[in-house]
Amino acid sequence: MADTAGMGGTADAAGMEGIVVKARRARAVAWVAVRGWWRRRREAARSDAGMTTSEYAVGTIAAAGFAAVLYKIVTSGAVSGALESVIGKALDAPF
Repeated sequence: MADTAGMGGTADAAGMEGIVVKARRARAVAWVAVRGWWRRRREAARSDAGMTTSEYAVGTIAAAGFAAVLYKIVTSGAVSGALESVIGKALDAPF
């Protein structure tokens, strides 16, 4: 039976170096892709000049509608009673 330990050790080391080099290249390619993605996102964000007047109008109407619904919910009898109960318990808590 022939002894191949000496030859196998050198081949294994060369193989590991190749794997390391391939892994480093793969990582570099991945980082290039990530940097490119972020660059495109920054450019897209910079190119946006802001909302138009119609977008402001729709946003304002939506905010006002949400505020009205929230006001109705908070001033309803059940929610108002629960809030009064919580506040009353907090004020009557012994220190």
